[in-house]
Amino acid sequence: MKRVLFVCVENAGRSQMAEAFANYHGKGKLLASSAGNKPADKVNPVVVEAMKEKGIDISTNKPKMLTFQMAQDADLIVTMGCNDRGVCPGPFFKPTVDWKLEDPKGKPIEKLREIRDQIEHQVQDLLKQN
Repeated sequence: MKRVLFVCVENAGRSQMAEAFANYHGKGKLLASSAGNKPADKVNPVVVEAMKEKGIDISTNKPKMLTFQMAQDADLIVTMGCNDRGVCPGPFFKPTVDWKLEDPKGKPIEKLREIRDQIEHQVQDLLKQN
């Protein structure tokens, strides 16, 4: 089973959504996890609300610190658009793909829904490729 690691800075929004969608849609096909290099105290509550609208509960998820071991264990690493600000964790020694996604932090639920749906679409594309 392919292991995918979704990485962003705080592991409180985009990477949490990507992990949840990948595990939801990719059951039996891939195993997803997520982490950040400066984890927040909790998952963004607006992100939790947006995911509940899709029938996925991430309210008990906790942001995790990215470790070298996590990167080593992954078959593919997907960064969430933080490379353009030069704050993405790295360097990695694995295939890395950057999804240029807007940061949902501080955004209203309407904008979060757009980002969420974009992430779900990209996860489904990733599943088609693997």
